[in-house]
Amino acid sequence: MNKAGIQDYWTLCKPRVVALMIITLWVGMYLVGYEPIPVTLLLATTLGVAALASAGAAMNHAIDANIDAKMHRTKSRPLPKGRLTTKQAWVFSWALAGIGFVVLLAYVNVLTACLTFATTIGYGVLYTMFLKRKTSQNIVIGGLFGAMPPMLGWTAVTGHISPESALLVLIIFVWTPAHFWALAIHRIEEYKKVNIPMLPVTHGIRYTKLQIILYTVFTLIASILPFVTHMSGMLYFLGALALGLRFLYWAIRLYFTEDSTVAMQTFRFSNLYLMALFVLLLLDHYFWVA
Repeated sequence: MNKAGIQDYWTLCKPRVVALMIITLWVGMYLVGYEPIPVTLLLATTLGVAALASAGAAMNHAIDANIDAKMHRTKSRPLPKGRLTTKQAWVFSWALAGIGFVVLLAYVNVLTACLTFATTIGYGVLYTMFLKRKTSQNIVIGGLFGAMPPMLGWTAVTGHISPESALLVLIIFVWTPAHFWALAIHRIEEYKKVNIPMLPVTHGIRYTKLQIILYTVFTLIASILPFVTHMSGMLYFLGALALGLRFLYWAIRLYFTEDSTVAMQTFRFSNLYLMALFVLLLLDHYFWVA
């Protein structure tokens, strides 16, 4: 085995995925009201959630090591390449989980600590070990775990769950299938090779493309609900509508093309879509009091 470096442990954390989660976490925190958030609370929540999210990512690496070794996209990860052992990945993941949980428990609140820990186990173990391998609806059910950060931000500030925070979770929850299935279409041969029942493998590409359109419509509808419920204003509504229609354009284009590169273009836009949508929520929230 090659000697492990800091970069290898950093890779276990899936920093790009965690970064997007932290953005939605911050939006959840700052949408609660207009009062300044104490720096200690902001830092502790960010550190705690990031540590636990990274722990879940490391668990995913540890459980999927054999699968990752057979897929082109993941074969260069630290475990398939032998730079880290499965034991090292598990120790690292549980160390991060412990640090994150203690930080949230000590400096935030019990509810946020417990919800975040449950989310970590949900993704790192339940999704990776069972859902991913057993059902074509894996990403639909498992998407709930990745959708939780806005609610975690909200509970960090308020200490309780609210309908507004649940709405933020709903937006990410219905966005996730269209987002991930576009990638799965592009990587269908790799999923076939490792016998992972992603929707394109079990039901075919054409059916999956139709489901992407349907879930994109669901996402567009869900994204408008903050305006309908008076959680946001016209600035957000217009931006959400424009982003949602653009997302739908990519979904429809994907349905009517055989060009495999369009799947990755759709996937990349979906990332941009979610980040822009949540930034819009925040801009709209403070625009009307500026």
